[in-house]
Amino acid sequence: MNASGCSSIPSELCYWITFLAKALPLRSVGTFIELLIGSMLCSSGFVTDAYHVIDMQNHWGSYYKWLQEGKWSWLGLARQFLRLCLVVVKVDVVNLVIDDTLTLRTSKKAPCSQYHHQHGNKPNLANYVWGQCWVSLAMIGVRANKSPIGLPLLSRLVPSTSNTGKLIAANTLIRAVCGLLKDISIRVLVDSWYMRKRFIKSMRARGFHVIGQVRIDTRLYDEPKPRKKGQRGRPRIYGEKYTQPRIARLKKTETCLKLYGKDQVLRYRTKIAKARFLEGLLVRAVWCEFLGADGGWRSTRLLISTDVIMSAEQVIESYGLRWSIESMFNQLKLAWGLKEAWQQTRQTLHRWVHITMFGYGLIQLLSCIESETVKQLCQQHSPWRTRSPVTAGQIRKGLLKHLMHVRVRSWWNRKCKKFEPPDKVKCGKRQENTLYAV
Repeated sequence: MNASGCSSIPSELCYWITFLAKALPLRSVGTFIELLIGSMLCSSGFVTDAYHVIDMQNHWGSYYKWLQEGKWSWLGLARQFLRLCLVVVKVDVVNLVIDDTLTLRTSKKAPCSQYHHQHGNKPNLANYVWGQCWVSLAMIGVRANKSPIGLPLLSRLVPSTSNTGKLIAANTLIRAVCGLLKDISIRVLVDSWYMRKRFIKSMRARGFHVIGQVRIDTRLYDEPKPRKKGQRGRPRIYGEKYTQPRIARLKKTETCLKLYGKDQVLRYRTKIAKARFLEGLLVRAVWCEFLGADGGWRSTRLLISTDVIMSAEQVIESYGLRWSIESMFNQLKLAWGLKEAWQQTRQTLHRWVHITMFGYGLIQLLSCIESETVKQLCQQHSPWRTRSPVTAGQIRKGLLKHLMHVRVRSWWNRKCKKFEPPDKVKCGKRQENTLYAV
């Protein structure tokens, strides 16, 4: 690679790869870097395609053996990536999203594959499909143009031969990373499937707040009136119930908020109430309706937040961030090959999928920062899109132009344990970034 090619590679990417490499044994770093960059540039989920997109040093069988038998932890790598995200994405409140997705399979030998209900109601699929269910944990980041993105942190393949379900998998994902989230305000955004007492109580025990949508007929009550002095009987737990006529009498507020990538007109009612399914826990309840394109109001949705200090608009905006994980799933499946990712065992599949996820996450992180090198990288690939927002697809195509068939293992300096382009002096000496030195 010439000097101009070296200068086109964002220095932040080199710092981040060096930071991730600290979570692996020294003898595994070279192989990891090759597979990481290969999956970053490859649009399919096959190890063989990642092997061919750059100039690998070893025989292709070595990389399969490293994935299957290598002495390294994909969970430790995931924690290291979370540390990186917390440093790069500087926010006052960290929004985590938990959701599940299906990858369709035809083979009965696919690890943990079984029949699943296809709740997406897609017309070209049957109600029950054969595939693998993944429960994923993502962190919400904000791009330079203020649009939210999903950064994948952890995914767990739901087993098919035990009683381990999606709720247990979600709790396992949170438990794996909660040690890194101390003294940080955390909001966990989930859909209606995960709004269960078991999950919410577990999050509250860790000090996390939960925001999600529940059934419209969820039983909510006022706080009971204070007891009179000397009043007999046991104290009441709940006050008056919120029925449909009573909800209709609440104050209605109409507003316009930027949700799901566009301005949305909606109206809402809100109240602090006790939720019966949470054993009387105080929650902020928000009944909201969206204005449709035909001018009519859509059906009412009920959102609840365990953080009663939040306003109704903050609850609605926070829950709107949850949709970022759907876009993340779509890109990982179609553009980064998650739907084609295949390994013979569950452990090996977890390893390869997480390497692919972190390759996608690094490119998404590049779109979150204000960097002239990243902008120039995109302009070199598509100069006619100078006014368009920087996207992960643009960055990947720009990196592919400079890194295709390059021996990136030679960029790893075993002596100083840094990942950096060759001929650093010719490319311009850069200073050590102490932000990622730990």
